[in-house]
Amino acid sequence: MRNRIRQQNSQELDSLAWQSAPKIGAIGSQAQIRLDNNTRFLDSVNTNKFLQLEGNPPVENAYSIAPRSLKWFAIFEFDPTGHVRDDEKIDPDDLLNTLKDQNVRGIQERKRLGLPILHLTEWFVPPHYDVETKRLEWATKLVDDSGRVTVNYLTRILGRTGVMGAVLVSDPDNLEEDTRAFRLALKGFEFVPGQRYSEFQSGDKVAEYGLAALIVGGAAAAAAKTGAGKALFKFIGIGTFAVGAAVMGFFRRLFSRKE
Repeated sequence: MRNRIRQQNSQELDSLAWQSAPKIGAIGSQAQIRLDNNTRFLDSVNTNKFLQLEGNPPVENAYSIAPRSLKWFAIFEFDPTGHVRDDEKIDPDDLLNTLKDQNVRGIQERKRLGLPILHLTEWFVPPHYDVETKRLEWATKLVDDSGRVTVNYLTRILGRTGVMGAVLVSDPDNLEEDTRAFRLALKGFEFVPGQRYSEFQSGDKVAEYGLAALIVGGAAAAAAKTGAGKALFKFIGIGTFAVGAAVMGFFRRLFSRKE
């Protein structure tokens, strides 16, 4: 029975409508990614199926890439927040304290939803911003109640009208190698003409926050400064942590298929 379940799960993953090179994956109407010979792409419908197979709740307007081996995967979502200014300095220690506070609040909501509990412990990779690629990247280390470690590697790519978010889901033991592969795949990413950061024009919507808020919750974090968004704080990080929780089941099943 156990082997049959493993085989069924593998077959369901393989039956998804994966797109391969030389096709170009369309990430909504804002961006696209040119695929190499090792990377496959799922549109929003199939990404929803993929994530549900791996224990996540349903999602909309999310897209994914993964190598053929499924050693890792990355989920893309666009936030039409407006043009984010990138001239803000980042304080990693202060941001980590904020994220830990959000994590404590989020745990109560995860318990209510019956989701696995993850405790944020430290940066796995401190946040850093590349002005050339307009990419903000960081990684958090999370531990479940049994001591199992999960790492979420997050990327935010600035565009003209908003931010493309991507979360890399990987086994912590392979994160360095998988991060290199993910960054290589990102060389094929680009905003479509008219949506590039450099194409900002006077009159375009400008976000009310900068780089730091992208790490600690974006619009919800900005709203919380005035008190209007405090109720939203318990939800900040739930989506990210839910993906992180799913990775544990994902890799357990993946490794089981290799046994």
